[in-house]
Amino acid sequence: METFSYIGKRVPKVDGIDLVMGSAKFVVDLGLPGMLWGKILRSPLPHARIRRIDTSKAQRLSGVKAVVTGADFPKEKYGYVLGYRAMIRDEAPLAWDKVRCIGDAVAAVAAIDEETAEEALDLITVDYEELPAIFDPEKAMEPEAPLIHEGMERNVTAYRKREFGDLEKGFREADYVFEDRFETSKVTHCCLMPRTCLANYERDRLTVWATTQTPYRLRRIFSDIFDIPQSKIRVIQTHMGAGFGGRVEPFPLDFAAILLSQKAGRPVKIVHTRAEEFTTTRTRHPWIITIKTGVKKNGKILARQVKAILDGGAYCSSGPNTASWAGYMFCSLYKVPNIRFEYHVVYTNKVAAGSFRGFGTPQVWFASESQLDMITDRLGLDPGEIRLQNLYEKGDVTTSGAHFKSIGLRECILKAMEESGWKNKREQRKRFRGIGMACMNHASGARYHPLLDADFGTATIKLNEDGTANLAVGTHDLGQGSSTVLCQIVAEVLGMPLGNIQVSSGDTEVCPEDMGTFASRQTVIGGNAVLLAAQDARRQLFEAASQLLGEKVEDLEIRDGEIFIKGFPDKSLDMGRVIRETLYRQGGHTIIGKGHYDANCELPDSGTGYGNIAVNYIFGCHVAEVEVDPNTGRVKVLKVVAAHDLGRAINPMGAEGQIEGAVAQGLGYALTEEMVLEKGKVFNPSFLDYRIPSAMDMPNVISILVEAPDPEGPFGAKGVGEPGLSPLAPAIANAIYNAVGIRIKTLPMKPDEIFQGIKKIGVSSS
Repeated sequence: METFSYIGKRVPKVDGIDLVMGSAKFVVDLGLPGMLWGKILRSPLPHARIRRIDTSKAQRLSGVKAVVTGADFPKEKYGYVLGYRAMIRDEAPLAWDKVRCIGDAVAAVAAIDEETAEEALDLITVDYEELPAIFDPEKAMEPEAPLIHEGMERNVTAYRKREFGDLEKGFREADYVFEDRFETSKVTHCCLMPRTCLANYERDRLTVWATTQTPYRLRRIFSDIFDIPQSKIRVIQTHMGAGFGGRVEPFPLDFAAILLSQKAGRPVKIVHTRAEEFTTTRTRHPWIITIKTGVKKNGKILARQVKAILDGGAYCSSGPNTASWAGYMFCSLYKVPNIRFEYHVVYTNKVAAGSFRGFGTPQVWFASESQLDMITDRLGLDPGEIRLQNLYEKGDVTTSGAHFKSIGLRECILKAMEESGWKNKREQRKRFRGIGMACMNHASGARYHPLLDADFGTATIKLNEDGTANLAVGTHDLGQGSSTVLCQIVAEVLGMPLGNIQVSSGDTEVCPEDMGTFASRQTVIGGNAVLLAAQDARRQLFEAASQLLGEKVEDLEIRDGEIFIKGFPDKSLDMGRVIRETLYRQGGHTIIGKGHYDANCELPDSGTGYGNIAVNYIFGCHVAEVEVDPNTGRVKVLKVVAAHDLGRAINPMGAEGQIEGAVAQGLGYALTEEMVLEKGKVFNPSFLDYRIPSAMDMPNVISILVEAPDPEGPFGAKGVGEPGLSPLAPAIANAIYNAVGIRIKTLPMKPDEIFQGIKKIGVSSS
């Protein structure tokens, strides 16, 4: 068994002290000399043509330094970018033709303070021609529905059908075929730090400090919109108060801050209010899912079909990608020989949906894992046994083409069942208490869209003459602890203390290019790049040390900052000395290790969708125990056992933190969180009215780290960022059914619906 010095150790976050002491700088903390404050004017209507915008009074207000509207931008729209190309360009920096949802940005001002900027907004008048609006995605698909985007034949941004095997044959051979419909809700990310942009256009160079997960993506879009060479644009990520996928795109505040800075000749900072965060950014896609499953009497699944309608809101964003990704995961969780995934992504006049932790899988697993339990109940089978019966195993290639070089799902299920007391609690049920399970899969990174034949990370490591290292990576820590994991990889390979490693990340001018922080890719894609860079630096170190020691490179080892001869630890050289000797000599050089890693996976076939789209795959099983109050319908989640196959846990403490945070987010998704909209207006745009779980709501969470090392991951690692969220809602739904016999098919699972169900079936509280 391998032994490591840093890999697998419970290491505190490398930036933990800065965060706790308040010295970590976020964009909202930054200021520049002469900085102006920006504010954005937004549409009060869900669908309207812009006839005219009058900014003259605002421009004359004392203290106002610049005012911009959509007319000040090139008539160039942008969209969700993959690599360096956009799928659908349907958004303008500021709306210039018409508005498509309440909150659409139509003008922006920069003034000497926030109060003056707010006053200036009140002086801008917009003449709107109100248009018919549509809010129901199923009605929006109808031919006669009001067209939200001109140039489109219908309000459908994407339609696709992926089929593997012979679906109809599978249904014919099944003993039973079940079909059910599920609906999920519109929820928002609730990052504690609001989106902020500080832009400074100075001497034909643009510097932007942004709350983004993808600085290089932003740089490309800014270059395109403002016609500025990328070499003259610098995008900087500071510390981030989370992202959860909601910050992979630019937003009107970014474009407005840049153009206002250009016009005013001074730095401009725009900070969203909490209400703007709720009403003008991105949400999780609400899905309407019809799922049909054919099974044998013994529970063997022969065929599954999903038909999904995604409510994309006013703009396309990542809708097609979200649906496509969820389909790939759905097709590779269980060994189903015949499977189809079909989806429509639809425009409506509501705040747009986009990327959100799990990327479509929480919606799909809610439907499919709920229905799987419904099937077990109808067939008189155990939910755990039916899942174990239909698993893929290590070495399998799925129906859709995924290659499983490691898979620990069986162990996840068995350990979750054991830790939760599954068998006893199912057999010896307590009144109004229930237990339920759900499984999931995900992937580390992705290569699944024809516009993006890449999934790479890059890193450099510069060794300093005092034996320390500067690690530079494009991927950025959003609070999840990825910088700590990357430092552990460097420390392990270079045999140096963690405290000797300084990380720079997310700065397009000083860090190597990376695709961004999303898709559970940091540990694997970024980690492999760092591993290669560290190995390159070690090679250079050993080559220099071999000359100084008069020994072969293969006979050297490195530990605790010392390079020594194997078996002779007393014959050693201090790492700092080797670095100095390499640098301060004729023909010397700085030791800089370089690593570029492109994932070992493939683009799927453009026609069939068949292909191995990710470098490795993550699995998990949640078991939830609940108590239902029959007098109110309220659900209290008592305990969650979350077992996750993450390959190898590079930092177990960090992995547990990721799982616990995901459980909190999944708890809200399951029971309390919902954006309440009426005719496109959000009626609960605050933490007072939008109910995220508090510490008092949290159950006892037991995280089980199942280690099935993967040959493609650094030291065998896989990701864990998103999976902890995805299976919780169906596990809770299954537990509620086990407790009171009520099957809830919509999210969130509301107390009144549960209470009415209890009344209907006549369950007594006494």
